[in-house]
Amino acid sequence: MRGMKFVLTGCLLVLASCADGSAPQPRPNVLLIVADDLGYADLGAFGGDISTPNIDALAQEGVLFTGFRAGPSCGPTRSMLLTGNNNHVAGMGQQAASFDTPGYEGHLSDRIIPLPRLLQEAGYHTYMVGKWHLGNALEHGPAAAGFERSFTLVPGAASHFGPLGFGQGTSVYRADGVEVSWPEGAYSTELYTDQIIDFIDADRDDGRPFFAFASYTSPHWPLQVPDEYLDMYAGQYDQGYDRLREERFASLKAADIIPPWSALPPRNEAVTPWAQLTPAEQRSEAREMELYASMLTNLDDHVGRLVVHLKESGLYENTTIVFMYDNGAAAEDFYVDRRFSEFLQANYDNSYENMGHPGSFVSYGVPWAEAGSAPFSRHKTFSREGGLAAPMIISGAGVSGAGVIDRSYLNVMDIAPTVLELAQASYPTDGSVWPMLGESMVAHLGGSVDAVHADDYVTTLYHEGRAYVRQGKWKLVTLDRPFAESGFQLFDLGVDPGETNDLSEVEPERFTSMLELWREQREELGIVPLEER
Repeated sequence: MRGMKFVLTGCLLVLASCADGSAPQPRPNVLLIVADDLGYADLGAFGGDISTPNIDALAQEGVLFTGFRAGPSCGPTRSMLLTGNNNHVAGMGQQAASFDTPGYEGHLSDRIIPLPRLLQEAGYHTYMVGKWHLGNALEHGPAAAGFERSFTLVPGAASHFGPLGFGQGTSVYRADGVEVSWPEGAYSTELYTDQIIDFIDADRDDGRPFFAFASYTSPHWPLQVPDEYLDMYAGQYDQGYDRLREERFASLKAADIIPPWSALPPRNEAVTPWAQLTPAEQRSEAREMELYASMLTNLDDHVGRLVVHLKESGLYENTTIVFMYDNGAAAEDFYVDRRFSEFLQANYDNSYENMGHPGSFVSYGVPWAEAGSAPFSRHKTFSREGGLAAPMIISGAGVSGAGVIDRSYLNVMDIAPTVLELAQASYPTDGSVWPMLGESMVAHLGGSVDAVHADDYVTTLYHEGRAYVRQGKWKLVTLDRPFAESGFQLFDLGVDPGETNDLSEVEPERFTSMLELWREQREELGIVPLEER
């Protein structure tokens, strides 16, 4: 249930005219901010230990959604975010790969119309900066999706100080569709913020509203920060990841983010207990977490800079701000991954003294990722809640009821239809394209309905050998690769959000019905498991 009711002022903000005959309210600007690979329990607003006062302020002034769920990885989430549809319908059934099969195009498919294109047609300016990751070819870039201005990193990751990648050599950056060089000395988060401010300012006086998508690559690995942030958290994580995981879990309860009866899932048996690490290993591990925390504080500083600019420009009062994550905390360690290790070790120096500098390439791995996902099982790439839990904050134009905690289930497909309704735009319903599977949150935001989705609402996802189907509180999910229906487990998320108690044998009828639902969804959405291609 929701923490309390809240309303959107201005005659629900989006109405063309008010019921009392007063003048219509202007359509809002929309600022969509996505943090890359952020952990559920990282933000101060969620009880976290990292300093994020500017993002926390958005939550204090607006609404914090604890039940919001994204996809398990970057590309699938972004495809759902910009289309209001399942990642297979949207063309991103597989992260950063394409196959000669509908749903696996490796770019946004022609079965949908992207959100920014619809907004552009409705008279909005549309801007994007940061991570694209929805197709490398120019004809599949931001302009094709409807962004009139863009400065983007085309693939999924790169150095935050330059174009060097993590296996393919130099990464690709494009400005308005033209390949460009990385400005010498620039840091990604600062540069992306500068660019989005420049885009907004260029059209500020023409009276048209804007949709601005700030797709930050922070705090995605490699963990790198400007010099002034390097030692901001020195010594803070010397107690180790086991202690932090327990403390994060307790803090989430204290902040009323998770119910007091929540249970902490069993720790990953593959993780070496902190006490068994050597002093040198502990020192290096703690440094990785320090750098991650510094990156998040740096991101928060630039989110604050962006909000201040909107206020100083007179735009803030009519701007709806959405802040979200793209998936759960990231556990990858590409430096030792055999697919990339030779390249990374030849091009980066990960000595302790160099960690965090432009010439290093470190990530914080499974132990810290599971601390970041504390209330849930697993992390990024998994179809468990630890891979999907990505809280959202909505603040700004017309949102009242400051500091509200909303626990209702929402998913990333709901963003696009919500923005369309705010913008008084619409999606075709003539059968020419696949209908949106997400649902608008506007009525929920207005307090006229208690939930966006009915109890029988179904969401389904398959990605890289892992799958789930959710209907209301029930979730059928696979944990490990390769995919097989025999690997499905059944959980009641209403009482077991940590997915600790498999009910497949206790609830055989429910298990059978959910398995049949998965098969129906697989057929309808065109899901072809990797093992069958």
